[in-house]
Amino acid sequence: MPPQGLPLSGMAPLGMLLGLLMASYFTFCFCHQKPEFALTNPEKTTTKETERKETIAEEELDSEELDSEVLEVFHPSHEWQALRPGQAVPVGSHVRLNLQTGTREVKLQDEDKFRNTLKGLKKGKRLDINTNTYTSQDLKSALAKFKEGAEMESSKEDKARQAEVKRLFRPIEELKRDFEELNVVIETDMQIMVRLINKFNSSNSSLEEKIAALFDLEYYVHQMDNAQDLLSFGGLQVVINGLNSTEPLVKEYAAFVLGAAFSSNPKVQVEAIEGGALQKLLVILATEQPLAAKKKVLFALCSLLRHFPYAQQQFLKLGGLQVLRSLVQEKGTEVLAVRVVTLLYDLVTEKMFAEEEAKLTQETFPEKLQQYRQVHLLPSLREQGWCEITAHLLALPEHDAREKVLQTLGALLVTCWDHYHQDSQLSRMLASLQAEYQLLAAQELQDGEDEGYFWELLGSINSLLKELR
Repeated sequence: MPPQGLPLSGMAPLGMLLGLLMASYFTFCFCHQKPEFALTNPEKTTTKETERKETIAEEELDSEELDSEVLEVFHPSHEWQALRPGQAVPVGSHVRLNLQTGTREVKLQDEDKFRNTLKGLKKGKRLDINTNTYTSQDLKSALAKFKEGAEMESSKEDKARQAEVKRLFRPIEELKRDFEELNVVIETDMQIMVRLINKFNSSNSSLEEKIAALFDLEYYVHQMDNAQDLLSFGGLQVVINGLNSTEPLVKEYAAFVLGAAFSSNPKVQVEAIEGGALQKLLVILATEQPLAAKKKVLFALCSLLRHFPYAQQQFLKLGGLQVLRSLVQEKGTEVLAVRVVTLLYDLVTEKMFAEEEAKLTQETFPEKLQQYRQVHLLPSLREQGWCEITAHLLALPEHDAREKVLQTLGALLVTCWDHYHQDSQLSRMLASLQAEYQLLAAQELQDGEDEGYFWELLGSINSLLKELR
């Protein structure tokens, strides 16, 4: 039975009104729902994809336009200048961003800084472009060449260098063929020396030709190997026999060649002793000869004796000290006297060094020291009056000559001490030289030269005076 109080005809409009209200409420809630709680946003996703496609299309369009356009080259100066869009900047320019204006500015780098920067860069070939503009393709090509690597660049440079050498120089075989066609023969040093010896030894050669041959030969025998090759075909003995010539010029230049060949060459020195060179040299020094010839002969003698104890022993046996004493005492031979004193100093100190070397190496009886101990040089110098001769040479006026004499006096001090101590003339000479060199040394100090040449000479004189007191 239906409830009472409300008729059925009045309930239907009320239900419809209630349904419309509920539908409006749900529609309002759905329309005002917050987007962050939505699982997807179809409208926004579609917008992003559209923007990305448009960006890619713009980049591709810009790339195509960059490949086709020609960039304007900006020419910077040493002052900052604004850089416009689309302008290319030369290599080595200094670029900065002006934070106040927001524009890029360019200027040339300082020369010193730019050079220092270039030192650290690898050397590469630059693109040779004669135009004032660069396209993007030019820049890409230059970058590709730069990235080829150091090995490829080095290989190219080597090939280019070899090609240049081949262009400038020709093979020796080809040159020989050409010279043969021109009747020109390329000679080795050995062949040249054989030819010079034959010219010197020929009876058909004039004096001028013989002197010229010896002069040229001296140039070649300075080399140790060439001097030893001179032995292989008998050339050394031919030159030694030239010392017997009656022509003073032949003796002079033969001695000149021998002195160059003997120098620091033990093999040649031995052959010279066996070939009678020492006797011939002493004969020339003991006889009347031109001063120029004796200079060259003394040079050959010094080269033969130095660092060769056996030759020194033979020199003493043959009366070499007497020959040198007579040479020093001749008038007008002061130049030779200084060279003789220098030779004696070298021979004395050479033996001392051999003794010291044996002590350092702790060898009981080294062969070299045994040879030097057979050379009784110091007793021979004392017996033959070299203590007095050396002391009197202090009267020479040249500073260089005095220096060498002082050195020799110091080397002979132990052997000749009693002679020096009793020689009043030597004491007066040393005192006079001391006063002279004190003034010269003081002048050196005033000129700003500490421990100069005269100061060293003064030290040698003071040492001798102190030992002789």
